[in-house]
Amino acid sequence: MYRMIAIDMDDTLLTDDLTITPGTSDAIKQAIEAGVVVTLATGRMFPSALPFASQLELNVPLVTYQGAIVKDTKGETVMYERLVTPDISRRVIDIARTKNIHLQVYQDDILYSPEDNDKIRQYVKIAGVPYTVESDLHRLAERDCIKLLYFDEPKVLDELAEELRAEFGETAHITKSKPYFLEVMHPEANKGSAVLHFAKTLGIDRSEIIGIGDSYNDLDLIETAGLGVAMGNAPEAIKQIADYITFSNNEEGVRHVIEKFVLQKESNIKC
Repeated sequence: MYRMIAIDMDDTLLTDDLTITPGTSDAIKQAIEAGVVVTLATGRMFPSALPFASQLELNVPLVTYQGAIVKDTKGETVMYERLVTPDISRRVIDIARTKNIHLQVYQDDILYSPEDNDKIRQYVKIAGVPYTVESDLHRLAERDCIKLLYFDEPKVLDELAEELRAEFGETAHITKSKPYFLEVMHPEANKGSAVLHFAKTLGIDRSEIIGIGDSYNDLDLIETAGLGVAMGNAPEAIKQIADYITFSNNEEGVRHVIEKFVLQKESNIKC
């Protein structure tokens, strides 16, 4: 019944120690052997997602940057690309300066920070990618950017998100991937649209897609997929819109979904 599985990475596929359990890896490989297309749908940069895709032996395009870029694992063919325009980027940068909020910019698979500070070092420790210090972010905004990310306290970002949505309206997509990450992207840069575009190229209907995620940046994916799955560790608002709630990321929730709905065998996972 299901021909594609799109899986978020952080707090979904990955445990809290940023690893994929052997049981989850085996379930994914069995699904692939059964003819199911398995891809990652992540807010991470393409270079950050690629090592995990290689570990799982995925040989299909990956949905990265919250859906702004869908690119094959060799990095040669871009299937889907939705970039932030210079005018939006310049405004986002100005707001960061005015409010003294850390902002990082993504362009050409490079992560830029205006300074070498604790926040960028904390971020790259999770993402496993290098970064480049660029004191003049406006220089980057002369061209389209993939996305821009504010990093601050959750309450600060919740208030900022409302301000940005009021100002940009439908000209930008605003979402939180973690409580302390607020991301600004092209309005069509979301996991749901990107996964659906990828599926259509393969003749796969949305009803044949399983989308698995845990956070607010997974809302579009969960709502778009034929079977939208929320992790056990997801916020209540995410669980309410899901078709199914699985175990947490530390309890092999992804493995459980694959065994139940794709491999159709009784899961031996114990909560």
